[in-house]
Amino acid sequence: MESAAMASAVRLVHFSDIHVTARPLGWQRGDWLSKRFTGWLNHRWLGRAHRFRQADQVVSRLMQDLQARPPDRVVFSGDATALGFEAEFARAAALLGVGGPQALPGLAVPGNHDYYTRAVADSGLFEHYFAPWQAGERIDGARYPFAQRVGPVWLVAVNSCTGNLRPWDASGGVDATQLERLGELLRRLDAGPRILVTHYPVALANGRQERGTHGLRNLQQVVDIAADGDVRLWLHGHRHGGYVLPDCRYAPFPVLCAGSATQRGLWNYNEYTTDGHRFEVRRRVYLPHEGKFEERETFTLCLQKP
Repeated sequence: MESAAMASAVRLVHFSDIHVTARPLGWQRGDWLSKRFTGWLNHRWLGRAHRFRQADQVVSRLMQDLQARPPDRVVFSGDATALGFEAEFARAAALLGVGGPQALPGLAVPGNHDYYTRAVADSGLFEHYFAPWQAGERIDGARYPFAQRVGPVWLVAVNSCTGNLRPWDASGGVDATQLERLGELLRRLDAGPRILVTHYPVALANGRQERGTHGLRNLQQVVDIAADGDVRLWLHGHRHGGYVLPDCRYAPFPVLCAGSATQRGLWNYNEYTTDGHRFEVRRRVYLPHEGKFEERETFTLCLQKP
C-alpha cells in the first residue's frame, strides 16, 4: 500500500542561490554610493566571481536535467542574482526558462541578493521577472505570502528579505503585515500538510542560529505562526552548503537547506517525492567533468505530526 501511494505521489525540485550575473550590469551614478559598490568589490576581487564563474553553464545543465524528467513543481528559494541589477534578473529568468515556451511550473521567493538595496527591493524587479512562478492563493491580493497546492501538499511562499543600507548587513525580516497575512492564509487553506518556502534558514547546519547580520531578525515570530498554521517542513536557501535538520531546536518541524545550485564545489539541488506523509529527498550533485547532475544522497522525512 505504501509503495503504491508513493508511486502516485508528486515530485518537487528545489534549488537556490544561483547568483547569475550579466554584462553590462547597467550601473547608475547612485549605485557607486550604495551597498552595491562594496558588493561588487567582493564579487570582483574577493573570490565570489571565481566561485560562481560557471553559473550560466550549470544552470543550463540543471534545466536540461529537469526538462528530461519534468517535476510537478519547481521550488526556487531565492538569490537569482549577484547584485540585484535588472540585467541579472533578465539573464537568470531566461536561463531558467521562466515564462518561456518550455517553462516548468514553479514557485519562487526572493533572496537577499535580489533585494540587495532598498531601491531594488522597492522596484519589484524580482516579482516582475519571476511572475509566472508567483501565482497562488493570497490574502487581499497582497504579493506575499502566497500558497500553491501541489497534489497532497501546500507550498507556502514567504518573502523574508529586506533592502539593507549597511554593506555588511545581509539579514532579513518578515514585516508585521505579512506575518498577519501569513497566519490568515494558513488558516484559510484546505486540509493538507503545509511546507513553508523562504530564503532564510531557521538554523545553521550545526544546529545553531545564524549571526544577527546574516539571519532572519524576527525568526521566532515566523516560526510561531508557521507552527500554529500546521507547517510541517521549512525549505530554504541562503547557506550554500545543503543540509537537513530533522530535529531542529528552534522549530517543531524539520528544516531543509537546498544549498547553492551553482557555487563551484558545492553545486547541487534537491528532488522531493511526497504523498503527504512521507517526504523522500534525493540530493543531486553536479559533476563538472561530465557536465551533468548525479544522485548522491537519499533520505526520508515525515510530514505527519508525531
